[in-house]
Parts: sequence; C-alpha cells; structure tokens
Amino acid sequence: MTRNTPLTPLGISALGLLVERPMHPYEMYQVLMQRHEDRIVKVRPGTLYHAVGRLAADGLVEPLGTERDGNRPERTTYAILPAGRDALKSRVEDLLSTPVNEYPCFPQALDAANNLPAAAVIGLMEQRLDHLQAQVTALETGVAQAAANGVEPRLLIDADYQQTLLNAEIKWVGQLCSDIASGALPW
Repeated sequence: MTRNTPLTPLGISALGLLVERPMHPYEMYQVLMQRHEDRIVKVRPGTLYHAVGRLAADGLVEPLGTERDGNRPERTTYAILPAGRDALKSRVEDLLSTPVNEYPCFPQALDAANNLPAAAVIGLMEQRLDHLQAQVTALETGVAQAAANGVEPRLLIDADYQQTLLNAEIKWVGQLCSDIASGALPW
C-alpha cells in the first residue's frame, strides 16, 4: 500500500520496536517508557494503540494473534511487514538528511523580547536557565536509568543530541543575560 502522509513520530517509534520483534501495543509502551523515549515522542497507551491501528490499516504491520493472560484484556501482537520496513527506512532517511524548520516558540519570543524591559527579560531568561538545567539533570538521570536497565547505547544517541542542544542553549542564554546586564547589548 502507498502512504500519502509521512509516518508520525509515534508511528516511527512503533515500527522501530517491531523491527526488533513482534509485540503488542502495551508491551511497546512499556519498552518505550523503560528506554525513556517519552523524552522525544509523546506516548500514552491509548495513542499507541491508535497509532498501531493506523499502521495496520495502512498495510505496514499485521496482527499475528491475540492472547489473553488471566483476567486481563486480550492483547493483539503485531509484526512489521516489508512495506512497514520500507516506510520506516524512507522516513528516517528523510529526517536524518533534510533539516526541517519546526517553528519552535522560543525564537518568536526572542524576536518580541525587545518589547519588555531589560530587567524583566533577564529575570525571565534566568528562570529559563533553571528549567533548562532541570531538563539536563532529568535527561542525565533517565539515560543512567536506561543504561542500568540494559538499554543499548546506540538506542540512546538522541539523548546525547538533546543534552548537547540543552547545554548550548544554556550557554547562549547565559551569555545573552550577561550581555544585557552589562550593556554590551544595548536595551
């Protein structure tokens, strides 16, 4: 089947897991949480079930069977199809090779910051620095937990990328605060 729309981030994650082995959606959710992949994709059990259902409707995955464990609901195990492997490969190649402007809100706020007094901007940016540092700490903790759970380092390279970006933003925001406070950047 030909896909008209690119895979969603959750679809990419689901197909990536199914490349490893057949799973049911709740098992996928557990693996994603164990690997702390919720730092890169919004994942909830219900949305994962819907994503897998869309992948099945698009002919990218197929149900292998349904089982019941005690009083728990039935769970359908899915496997990736060749079309799913092709779609995953194609989408990952596109995302790795071609930068996309995702229109983050922060640059827009920076563009309009000149409408606020310098002291207010510095105070707000210092709050941002606190939040950014908390994100770095949470990321470091999550990576350490994932590694302790046996998650392979190659599955955590996105965390290194995120940490690098956060540290660069911390440095940049800190310098901006210093430049405004010192008058090096006239306000």
